Amino acid sequence: MLDGSLRPVPGTTPARALTIAGSDSGGGAGLQADMRTFFGCGVHGMTAVTAVTVQNSVGVTGVHEIPPETVAAQVESVVTDIGVNAVKTGMLSSAGIIRAVDEVCGRLGIGRDGRIPFVVDPVAASMHGDPLLRADALDALRELFRRATLVTPNLDEVRLLTGVDARDRAGLVAAARAMRALGPQWVLVKAGHLVDDPDCVDLLHDGERVVELPGPRFDTPHTHGGGDTLASAVTAALARGADLVEAVRFGKRYIVRAVSDAYPLGSGVGPVSSFWRISPETV
Repeated sequence: MLDGSLRPVPGTTPARALTIAGSDSGGGAGLQADMRTFFGCGVHGMTAVTAVTVQNSVGVTGVHEIPPETVAAQVESVVTDIGVNAVKTGMLSSAGIIRAVDEVCGRLGIGRDGRIPFVVDPVAASMHGDPLLRADALDALRELFRRATLVTPNLDEVRLLTGVDARDRAGLVAAARAMRALGPQWVLVKAGHLVDDPDCVDLLHDGERVVELPGPRFDTPHTHGGGDTLASAVTAALARGADLVEAVRFGKRYIVRAVSDAYPLGSGVGPVSSFWRISPETV
């Protein structure tokens, strides 16, 4: 279902996914990465912009937040007209935006108590270390986790949110349990930062099951947008009707290909690539 051609049937309404995220002016991460991943997965993408960043391959030099009521209005506008099959978040920036997203998603049936899957990627900083979440927003983000079908933290985000500092593969289990205790239905702990591990084994946990998701580790510095792309691929698979475990396995396969095809850009860190999804057919 999720491999091979993902092209929607012409003339029919495709699966639809919404990203609630910030804009990356360099095009490597944020809602730009989400949208190209949705497209590559055969899903119509929609956006609710939370912030505009001044960003390139070297770092983030400015952030302009969108008013919380405008963020919520974007969500309501597209969901009540176009409809949506799955929703994800990226950069939410402030407590006010997070609370507005929590409220509108609850009202529209998005999240674990509703009918629409909800993936929360708890973006706290850029890969360059530039903050993308205000310090006073952490408690609001923890509250949002209670609505999440899936939360997808990296190890830095686990440490920031729970205090658990996972340094090896055994520590991933403790990290997953600590994140699961905050209330999401599922947790996917990403192990890309365990650089001493020759493999990249992510961990999926629902409070009972522990599912290991092994993958290769590539010798490349160009991983900008990797977390966004993985969460977006999972969201796209959920939008197409996959169950959670199947969707995460698909997302893992997608990000492995995207990292293997990553490319240099500018004078800093380049992005992971969705170009591998382009059909070789000529126009």
